[in-house]
Amino acid sequence: MIKITVFLLFSCTMTLANAFDLSELTATSNLVKAGNKYVTLLGTQVNVGEQAPDFKVVDKNFAPVTLENFSNQTVLISVVPSLDTGVCSLQTKRFNEEVGKLPKNISLVTISNDLPFAQKRFCKTEKVDQIKVLSDSVWREFGINYGLLIKDMGLLTRAIFIINNEGKIVYKELVANISEHPNYDKALEFIKNTAPVVVIEKEVAPESTDKTS
Repeated sequence: MIKITVFLLFSCTMTLANAFDLSELTATSNLVKAGNKYVTLLGTQVNVGEQAPDFKVVDKNFAPVTLENFSNQTVLISVVPSLDTGVCSLQTKRFNEEVGKLPKNISLVTISNDLPFAQKRFCKTEKVDQIKVLSDSVWREFGINYGLLIKDMGLLTRAIFIINNEGKIVYKELVANISEHPNYDKALEFIKNTAPVVVIEKEVAPESTDKTS
């Protein structure tokens, strides 16, 4: 059983390594640092005010998930390099804790390039059960379409995006150093002020027609 699992993981890794031609992607080298050195980000940088590019990622069961799955929602996308690192773990758990405090028309999502197996294990161990945790490891569409793929590492750089219910990017934080935390409070305050107010109408009991003298 162990040999089969190792073989499958090795095959999956080799398939991913050979599936992408990164040589023609736009490279940006002055936005994010790892330690004291800039890293090169591959893909197309997106900006506030633009229509959010679509993407296809997978959930823990390898089922495809696209931006259209969050239609009419205001979405906060928390991007992390790897759930197996301290800051990424804390970032994911922080947003997981916030889900229950937000209205139903707001969705919180974590995306990383961790394999779905690792994401599933992390969520079970750390009791992350509110935020949607998705993997960009299969097609790399999210990282490429948002300019987040770190060259020579295969990881996503740390970032926060908020996409409104009309599909436009209204907030972007590209964390300047991948070892640092994003501004949680600013992002959460922003999404609360961006999402449409949900009005819950109370049912009014009909007036009684019984007239007594």
